Amino acid sequence: MAEMKEISPNAPAAAKLLNWVDNRFPLSKLYNEHMGEYYAPKNFNFWYIFGSLAMLVLVIQIVTGIFLVMHYKPDAALAFGSVEYIMRDVPWGWLIRYMHSTGASAFFVVVYLHMFRGLIYGSYRKPRELIWVFGCGIFLALMAEAFMGYLLPWGQMSYWGAQVIVNLFAAIPFVGPDLALLIRGDYVVGDATLNRFFSFHVIAVPLVLLGLVAAHIIALHEVGSNNPDGVEIKGPNAPRDANGHPLDGIPFHPYYTVHDIFGVSVFLMVFSAIIFFAPEFGGYFLEYNNFIPADPLKTPLHIAPVWYFTPFYSMLRAITSEMMYVLIACVLGAAVFSALKLKMPSIFKGVIVGGALAVTAMMLSIDAKFWGVVAMGGAVVILFFLPWLDYSPVKSIRYRPQWHKYLYAVFVINFVILAYLGTQPPSAMGERVSQVGTLFYFGFFLLMPWWSRIGEPKPVPARVNFTAH
Repeated sequence: MAEMKEISPNAPAAAKLLNWVDNRFPLSKLYNEHMGEYYAPKNFNFWYIFGSLAMLVLVIQIVTGIFLVMHYKPDAALAFGSVEYIMRDVPWGWLIRYMHSTGASAFFVVVYLHMFRGLIYGSYRKPRELIWVFGCGIFLALMAEAFMGYLLPWGQMSYWGAQVIVNLFAAIPFVGPDLALLIRGDYVVGDATLNRFFSFHVIAVPLVLLGLVAAHIIALHEVGSNNPDGVEIKGPNAPRDANGHPLDGIPFHPYYTVHDIFGVSVFLMVFSAIIFFAPEFGGYFLEYNNFIPADPLKTPLHIAPVWYFTPFYSMLRAITSEMMYVLIACVLGAAVFSALKLKMPSIFKGVIVGGALAVTAMMLSIDAKFWGVVAMGGAVVILFFLPWLDYSPVKSIRYRPQWHKYLYAVFVINFVILAYLGTQPPSAMGERVSQVGTLFYFGFFLLMPWWSRIGEPKPVPARVNFTAH
């Protein structure tokens, strides 16, 4: 049992109350460890506001979701009407609904930018591998949460989008049909599917999401924040003051709380402008077809997911029978290159070539639709392995060879093009571009152990570069 702290009888009532709480719960200790005495690098820039914005949007989604659940009815016959009731008859219901729908897109905007910052500054590198893995887990849970929430309005795009995505699971060999049936709860998307998705959207996935967010923050505060220079401010050789605090760090509070408040203020102005003036955002945040009740007998002309899923949807559509031959050539080429160029025992070379032939036979025997599902899932899963794919001797893009910046720029442009193509109806030209884009996306990561070592990096400074502003 910890020793009880004593306080002067003449202390203010607030100090006495805090002391009483601290003797029973480590409130001050938690505040000091994670805010007041948590030293963060002094050279944070604009890119470091998106983590706090993601936390803000998470709170907005939870609070607005609670109010929506009060009036929503998870019944296939009543769901669409209950959403219309919220929009038209519940006082301020339209605002709550638009905050929730806009918040979903805002969540992905800030998370994509947050992940990009980690990518360019090497925030996934040692010793922050677990922070990145937990972050990717948050991204995966967020995708599941968004997909299940997308079905709940029970509009045309909700219904048919869920129908298309759930049917993809049926392409998995052996277990696919049973898995799709388990997810739907019926032979078609219906009332059972709606109840399943509602329970997962409201209870199961948010619990997982909150647990992953807590783990993400705990892991971050255990090893400390990265910075644009990629210099460790808390390492064994880092300069410290007489109190043991890093000279290149400043307390998170009040310096970065003010920094984040500024970012939150700008974000809320943009967020409010969208909610009040363009909540559908031209059909990207809320599709026009979703204001039509779900009709199992009338398929929309073009079914596409919400914008934040479209890059991965493009990769799904890119895997055709023709594309399979390109992928097979890539697999065989990589195996031959490994066998000829890499120094390893002959038995390992034989295993690599044999494995490539086995994969080729498997790819030829299984329908291309399944490999499209693999590509779509693999595009997310490969992010988890990023800490072990990057072999660059430096973390930050600031000190990597200049051409790395152009490569990362092409990666972002490619991702945006894939996102745009995913919103468009299928076309011959779009298919070709998405196939090239898919190959580039996977090549960026799979070839990273090779290209990340090429070129001479710039010398990394011993201390962070910082100019007061």
